[in-house]
Amino acid sequence: MSEDPQKPGAVAAGDEATRVQDAAAAQQTAASDEATAQADRADAEARAAEIREEVRITDERRAEEELAKAQEAEEAAEREIAKREQKRREAEERRRAAAADAERAREHAGEADEQARAAQPSSTVSGASVTSPGVGIETDPKAAATASAGARATPQSRTTGTPEQVEGPDKPEIQVAAAFGGAFLVARILKAIAG
Repeated sequence: MSEDPQKPGAVAAGDEATRVQDAAAAQQTAASDEATAQADRADAEARAAEIREEVRITDERRAEEELAKAQEAEEAAEREIAKREQKRREAEERRRAAAADAERAREHAGEADEQARAAQPSSTVSGASVTSPGVGIETDPKAAATASAGARATPQSRTTGTPEQVEGPDKPEIQVAAAFGGAFLVARILKAIAG
């Protein structure tokens, strides 16, 4: 082959060399493009992995916060339960103290009643020792039960019924109520007589 470009064989050889060079350049460009694309894909995959890691860290942090909130709520509930239990115990103690006070008051009242009975002179005839009438067929069952139980009237001690404890007729409300009741009864009686 000659070097002269005017000859037909020389042009074909030059075209062939150019095509080979173009193909090699295209192949090199394609390889470079592929390498760049692979590098971009690797960067994208690395960034996606970083984002997934950040999402997992965020999820873990959120789960820890929810756990902390749940623990705080549980502790608050336990404190509330303890507070209510303490109130219940205090109420129980107050109830027991009130029951003990009532028992002491009953004992004191019983002792005072016994002392009052001991101080009273004994009489030979007493209305408290009168027995109930006979029990027959027509007797009310409750009265029969009371009579059969040996019920006896007990005298009221003289210490009870002090003026401070008993409301007397000197109260204006009681006097007004009595006057109204009396007027009502008089009116009913007069109406019955007239009608």
